[in-house]
Amino acid sequence: MKHVLTALFLSVTAAAFGQASVAYYPFNSVVSVSSNADRAFWVDARFQTNTAFESLSTTLCPMINVSRREQVNYYTGLGIRVNFLNGLDSRDVLEGYSLHVGVRAKVPFVPNLRAAFELAPYSRKDFKYGIMQTYLGLAYQFSKK
Repeated sequence: MKHVLTALFLSVTAAAFGQASVAYYPFNSVVSVSSNADRAFWVDARFQTNTAFESLSTTLCPMINVSRREQVNYYTGLGIRVNFLNGLDSRDVLEGYSLHVGVRAKVPFVPNLRAAFELAPYSRKDFKYGIMQTYLGLAYQFSKK
């Protein structure tokens, strides 16, 4: 499991240096860095902000665009939520799993800006607790020059 998480983390890091996007979901206090969300397959990493250090969770999500249109993309993907700080006190790094279903629509008059909305049911790793998360925010897609 550690090797899978490491591979996902490295792929997100490599994607951040290429054509990438950054999103902010203010109601959830989440910042997201992803590869090119206009491609058929892309990877997203979400980081908690405005939280205590003991709960700095990161969600790694490989996504697939189900439908790509000129103005809007519909996508889905599975997420793995990890907290690398848990390893400092011998707790499990893996926290849970999520399923993401969302849409990114271009904002008129700002070519690289997108409005993002997602539904994401989340479950702890033992599947004893689950919540329905929703994300609403803005994403900026950087473009190569």
